[in-house]
Amino acid sequence: MATTSKNSYEAIRAEILQGQLKPVYLLMGEEGYFIDRLTDLLEEKVLTETEKDFNLLTFYGADSDVHTIISAARRYPMMAERQLIVLKEAQNLPRFEELDHYFKNPMPSTVLVINYRHGTVDKRKAVAKNADKIGVLFESKKLYDNQIPPFIVTWFREQAITIEEKAAQMLNDYVGNEISKLIPQLEKLVVSLPGGTRRVTAELVEQNVGISKDYNNFELQKAIIRKDLLTANRIVDYFGRNPRENPMMGTVAILFNYFSNLLECYWLPRRDEQSVMAALQVRSSYFVRDYMTGLKNFSATKVMEIISELRRFDASSKGVDNVSASQHELLRELVYRIMH
Repeated sequence: MATTSKNSYEAIRAEILQGQLKPVYLLMGEEGYFIDRLTDLLEEKVLTETEKDFNLLTFYGADSDVHTIISAARRYPMMAERQLIVLKEAQNLPRFEELDHYFKNPMPSTVLVINYRHGTVDKRKAVAKNADKIGVLFESKKLYDNQIPPFIVTWFREQAITIEEKAAQMLNDYVGNEISKLIPQLEKLVVSLPGGTRRVTAELVEQNVGISKDYNNFELQKAIIRKDLLTANRIVDYFGRNPRENPMMGTVAILFNYFSNLLECYWLPRRDEQSVMAALQVRSSYFVRDYMTGLKNFSATKVMEIISELRRFDASSKGVDNVSASQHELLRELVYRIMH
């Protein structure tokens, strides 16, 4: 997502919905989902279905040239107020930077949408500066793990559906931050909702996505934070019996992320919920509770030891200084060391 509110996905989307259109949209970055959503929204809002026949032109970078695109952008719309030009895979367009000639004097009746995927345009260059000056420069970044649950909540809200916070966290643990893999799971849950129901529960996720609501990384992390050794061992044993559904590296990554964030909390001037939420950029008090519990149950010194143990486990699981122990045995030892 963009770092400034002016060019955030939410702000750009709101402007488009309000009919506040810009002559140029340079949409770039590693996360294609937000680029596609904004492009689809512009295709929906700029032209009516009838107007699209003559006023919607699509180009692909590898098969186009700058001169042809600029010439098309400078023509007048036919029987419509505007024309829409979409340039896809713009990172493959030869001499891309020469589009700046158009940016210096764009047509008011043209909306030019540029999809620059799998990378970014250097923001120090004129082509990026002028795109930002006259229109929209949007960088679509991969979301961090702690941004995924709020994204899930927002996605369902747009469908007039609510989701339990635990269910959102289960999906985050299962899929990670790859939105291209997450969206199909969310769509599956929408279709799976019982008639008359508009709320996604942990039980629904368990039934349709294949995640146990009781035996998953989310519950293991909570048991560890609470120092509930019995529950933690039950989950570890379940993981050992179902290794394909519960890869150990995913578990370690989630625990490492939690304890790394927890370590940051010890350096805060204040350690109340609001301060922790602000420092970790957590939007919901539901998700900050685990950090408050962690601050009570672990010292800063212990957290640093745990992070070292997680690194050692990662190496051992890859065969370093480990001759015969299975990943299940290693995980059981890791959990024991974290909790003692």
